[in-house]
Amino acid sequence: MLIVGELINTSRKAINEAVEKRDKAYIQKIAKEQAESGANYIDVNCGTMVYNEVEIMEWLVNAIQEVVEAPLCIDSPDPKVLEAGLSLCKFGQPMINSITDEKERVAAVLPLAQKYKAKLVALCMDDTGMPETTEDRMRVVESLYGKLKEKGIPDQDMYFDPLVKPISTVNTAGEEVLGTIKAIKAHYPDVHFMCGLSNVSFGLPNRKVLNRLFVVQTMTLGMDGYILNPTDKGMMGTIAAAQALLGQDDYCMNYLTAHRNGLYEGS
Repeated sequence: MLIVGELINTSRKAINEAVEKRDKAYIQKIAKEQAESGANYIDVNCGTMVYNEVEIMEWLVNAIQEVVEAPLCIDSPDPKVLEAGLSLCKFGQPMINSITDEKERVAAVLPLAQKYKAKLVALCMDDTGMPETTEDRMRVVESLYGKLKEKGIPDQDMYFDPLVKPISTVNTAGEEVLGTIKAIKAHYPDVHFMCGLSNVSFGLPNRKVLNRLFVVQTMTLGMDGYILNPTDKGMMGTIAAAQALLGQDDYCMNYLTAHRNGLYEGS
């Protein structure tokens, strides 16, 4: 299981304000809280800073690495920003968020993954747009997997994102993701997964209930990576409990640690 902490993103009001003020202490506080709460990677996204995104990415990466030794997930649509962040990463194996099967994106991002030996979040999307069905997603997976393998990217560094859509707008969105996970596991058993889980509940009440149920459903079929808020005790507790029930937690040690850390208080 790989958890990527999602909170350092300038689309979030508090982070945006901290970046504007160059409030390093606040950014470092959020980074430390995520690492201490169980994040394996810290996502760094300043995509809303379109006029000085390279400068902000460099500032964020340096600020975070002063207090946290977790590896970073560099998150940007701009290849120049990706390289700016990757070039400064000091700890562990960096991650790129993300590559798609769009021709221009493959040409721009794949060389960066090779150069920095980075893990890759691979979105199930190509030049035709967002996929509608499991079959559409698998067509993209087959194509993108072949391109990554051709360039020497090992299976264990591929993290396929099946693209979670809101069930509030697409009734079958959850089912499509579950079908895609199952199909990828059957055809490419050594690759990994990653997704922005909370998209599934967008626009609906009681989002935490839906998110926690969906994490269990996806884990049962093989999902092993999430971009989420690791300071959400309920979600992290749900993941620990699901791992124990799925036989992924020897002697329930992680579950017991979650219990001792208070993740189930009030449950």
